[in-house]
Amino acid sequence: MQTPPPRILFNTPDIELWPADLLRARGNRDARLLSQASHVLRRKRDGRYLAAVVGTGLAGLLPGWQRGVDIDAALDLLDAGLHAPASAVVPSLPLTGVETRLHVLGLEADAYASRTGLALLAEPAWLAFAGFDRYRRPLWLDSRTTRAWHAMRRAALADDIVLDAVSGYRSHDYQFAIFERKLARGLELEEIVAVNAAPGYSEHHTGSALDISAPGEPAAEASFEATPAFAWLQRHAASHGFTMSYPRDNPHGIVYEPWHWRHHAAAG
Repeated sequence: MQTPPPRILFNTPDIELWPADLLRARGNRDARLLSQASHVLRRKRDGRYLAAVVGTGLAGLLPGWQRGVDIDAALDLLDAGLHAPASAVVPSLPLTGVETRLHVLGLEADAYASRTGLALLAEPAWLAFAGFDRYRRPLWLDSRTTRAWHAMRRAALADDIVLDAVSGYRSHDYQFAIFERKLARGLELEEIVAVNAAPGYSEHHTGSALDISAPGEPAAEASFEATPAFAWLQRHAASHGFTMSYPRDNPHGIVYEPWHWRHHAAAG
């Protein structure tokens, strides 16, 4: 029996190229095109579907879809054939636009980095499909983290512990949108940066970080620390390469996050 090719999210600074079968149609026309498409070009800043990759080329899903985004990198990927990368070493995207986003939010990059001790983190050029999160959304992680997450979930299940993925990879644009939504709700910037790393500084950008919960437990709440799932992670996560990034009194000024775990690939 032939192994199906891995599902890959191909990444550019402005656009993600998604396997079409993992996207939900947002109308009848979308549904028809997605059923015929191999991939969809999805704009990162707002998640809008721009165009479908069909047998005859690109079919637009949004009027004027080429305006306001740099599509050249996405077209280059299409010309190259969107083959699954053979190398485990994943190139990073350039850190373009991060300082502009921070300036819009009223943050200065050097001052923020100095105050928090957090480093700028680039997005990977591609990510692996790691299944679905608790909301049935596709979960994207780097390939090593994907393997480690699956192994850790299996080990936990053998001990009658169910680990739920709440979220994985998030782009710089996605993180920026989180800040915009919270500011629009009237939150102060200092309140937000105590809970969310600034765009460009979140470990989720790398595809190596996961927010984890357990069935019946609310997502991203400190109450997770009282669950058997958290107790299991404290005992066993390190053996799978995962560490909790933001313990109590962490030096970054981020609130205690017992749900946030990052995978650190073994050297060599």
